[in-house]
Amino acid sequence: MIEVTVETIQVSLVSSHRIVVLKEIGAERCLPIWIGPCEAEAISVGVKGIDVQRPLTHDLIANLLDALDGELSYVQVSELADNTYFATLVISAAEAEIEVDSRPSDAIAVAVRLGVPIYVAESVMNDAGIVPEKDLLANEGEDGENLGVFRSFLSSLNLDEPQDKS
Repeated sequence: MIEVTVETIQVSLVSSHRIVVLKEIGAERCLPIWIGPCEAEAISVGVKGIDVQRPLTHDLIANLLDALDGELSYVQVSELADNTYFATLVISAAEAEIEVDSRPSDAIAVAVRLGVPIYVAESVMNDAGIVPEKDLLANEGEDGENLGVFRSFLSSLNLDEPQDKS
């Protein structure tokens, strides 16, 4: 398993889809995943630590885990099949480890709320990971955010056929 962080969430320039970019810790390799706008917002709320008046779905999942004395150990983007990503929530409860199937966007949204590690299976990263070109890594935006990963990813896209949402 390869540990990653949420590098950025970007808006597709040609559709209503968003792209969450997971970056390998200690390396430059990234995994871009197409997600919907609602899923992107759910991840952003968690990443930014925004307090909401009432629990959103991913807050509810975190609350249920707590109420049932469960603990989310980590999440993993576990598989890529037919352009669709699959993920797993790994939960410790009642002295057992439980794996729950999930969309990657939901798994990431819960993970960022609870501050648990996010992993990508090596096979998935090997199949779909990208490494930005060296000259793009040197270009930073005015706010200091490195946008080279996103530019490199956009240049590699076939914009006529977006991947299935996860």
